[in-house]
Amino acid sequence: MKIVFMGTPDFAVTTLQKLYDSPEHEVSAVFTQTDKPRGRGNKFMPTPVKKLATQHDTPVYQPQSLKKQIDEYLPILQELNPDCIVVAAYGKLLPKEVLELPKYGCVNVHGSILPEYRGAAPIQRAVLDGKKKTGVTTMLMGEQMDAGDILLVSETEIGENETSAELFDRLAVMGADLLVQTLQKLEKGEITPIPQDENKVTFAQMITKDMAKIDFNQSAQQVHRLICGLSDSPCALTFLNGKRLKIYHSKVVNNNCNNYKAGEIVDDKKFIVACGEGEIEFTEIQLEGSKRLATNDFLRGHSISKGDILKDI
Repeated sequence: MKIVFMGTPDFAVTTLQKLYDSPEHEVSAVFTQTDKPRGRGNKFMPTPVKKLATQHDTPVYQPQSLKKQIDEYLPILQELNPDCIVVAAYGKLLPKEVLELPKYGCVNVHGSILPEYRGAAPIQRAVLDGKKKTGVTTMLMGEQMDAGDILLVSETEIGENETSAELFDRLAVMGADLLVQTLQKLEKGEITPIPQDENKVTFAQMITKDMAKIDFNQSAQQVHRLICGLSDSPCALTFLNGKRLKIYHSKVVNNNCNNYKAGEIVDDKKFIVACGEGEIEFTEIQLEGSKRLATNDFLRGHSISKGDILKDI
């Protein structure tokens, strides 16, 4: 099948690589978002998808907006004449002219069990909300975001201490596998698209940095979900002796009420902290000016004091 691929971040890279590895598919072009300044030098860096496409000598197109630049890019797509346009975390809506172009339509890979968690951050939101199960969905794209008919779904359990970064990696592989399976079934006419139930729709709003500060007045379970949901980015944080402390991994060690103050260090050998209800242990952290470390390694070179309170500056 002749494919035009549209995607931007690492999640999409896994799907694109799977297409490159599939001898029955030809990736004739890649569309991705424009290069953006990153890092300390603020240098313009290619998207992860562009990096991979360049390694395979695939033509890359980076429109600011396909909708606004349709007159420029529709002729290109018409000349490419793809059997299918595959979309994975592209981050842009596709105009009607593009949606109607391919023989098998535009197929999107989405990191949730639709119609739950349409939108920008389905993986993080599932973890933040304490969901026990999630998955990936392939769908035929329509003009509304993530609202197209469902093709195939693959489900998975979310681990008790699994972070969104870890889940992200697992779902990327699941999504790539499901996408190839979807293309095979589409070509053979073995899929009947199923409309989404609009009564069950939920939305996954974008994650923002202002969500990152830990409120220890919440329960240990709520704090744990925040840490898991925001790892690795933007990463939940608090302050230790006036320095920013990022928390990458944690586990709940006590769900019951306690007599400690919220944010109080109650065990300086394991870095256990009291919450409004229950206690949480930090297992991987990064203190401002230091490396990201397993807490055991951190405590060999840094001392913390039982009774100290973690709090905003």
